[in-house]
Amino acid sequence: MSFFKKLFSKEKKETLDKGLEKTKTSVFSKLSRAIAGKSKVDDEVLDQLEEILITSDVGVDTTLKIIERIEERVSRDKYLGTEELNGILREEIAALLAEVDGGEDVEFTLPQGHKPHVIMVVGVNGVGKTTTIGKLSSQFKAQNYQVVLGAADTFRAAAIEQLDIWGQRVGVPVVKQSMGSDPASVAFDALQSGVSRNADVVIIDTAGRLHNKVNLMNELTKIKRVMQKVVPDAPHEVLLVLDGSTGQNAVEQAKQFMKATDVTALALTKIDGTAKGGVVIGISDQLQIPVKYIGVGEGVHDLQVFNKHEFVDSLFSGQ
Repeated sequence: MSFFKKLFSKEKKETLDKGLEKTKTSVFSKLSRAIAGKSKVDDEVLDQLEEILITSDVGVDTTLKIIERIEERVSRDKYLGTEELNGILREEIAALLAEVDGGEDVEFTLPQGHKPHVIMVVGVNGVGKTTTIGKLSSQFKAQNYQVVLGAADTFRAAAIEQLDIWGQRVGVPVVKQSMGSDPASVAFDALQSGVSRNADVVIIDTAGRLHNKVNLMNELTKIKRVMQKVVPDAPHEVLLVLDGSTGQNAVEQAKQFMKATDVTALALTKIDGTAKGGVVIGISDQLQIPVKYIGVGEGVHDLQVFNKHEFVDSLFSGQ
């Protein structure tokens, strides 16, 4: 058993297994039908595997990459039995995820070197952005980090209120202003509060959609510029939250936000509610940005640090 497997608790692993159950059942029931009665991996099997991966929202480009790699192995080894296909598929998916390596963390730890560590969270409304911030706050607090939240999504009163509720629930301060206030001003105040409180981490919520008169790119750039007046190298992380159940739509959302700001990491929510968990593989590969967190349930502890080894293990467990 690897060092990382030891660190990844049995409870977390069971949660991850359960969260990927719909995807796993969908993929492998289809795969079983595709190879039924066949002894070797031929063109027909590969065609059906391609369809299975695409319908699991792995994405066309990533699917073709996986199929090409398997074709190379088939031609190299001349004869590959269908009983070996699961193992090969597992290896190729693990290899793809390894190419966009977000690290080997299994706990909610903060990097050394700057205090406070500033995380700017972006994403459209409805993807679970504010909930993800709340869960992150809870997890960081459980690691004895001092957390400050900034409610810089000032275009929606509900967003400010929701973040405030999370702050009260978790027991962390929330810096806010009234609806319609300047988001950059809220971010500035939040960082000042974080510095004065000697906080370990400041998490800034931002608007996912702005009124037409304000350009999203300009607004996010302004927030970053104003934050740097308090913490010169802020933000240290730009976390894009995506709803995994929307499949390839999430990829398109990500591309729009990547045009607006320098996204450094991804959080994928609602994976437990979909059979399209393959989107984790596709998004990681297509965007070349590491998936840092994965949401596999409603509870606070169902937001997990994404670990590629455990993800692949859960996806293929019992197969």
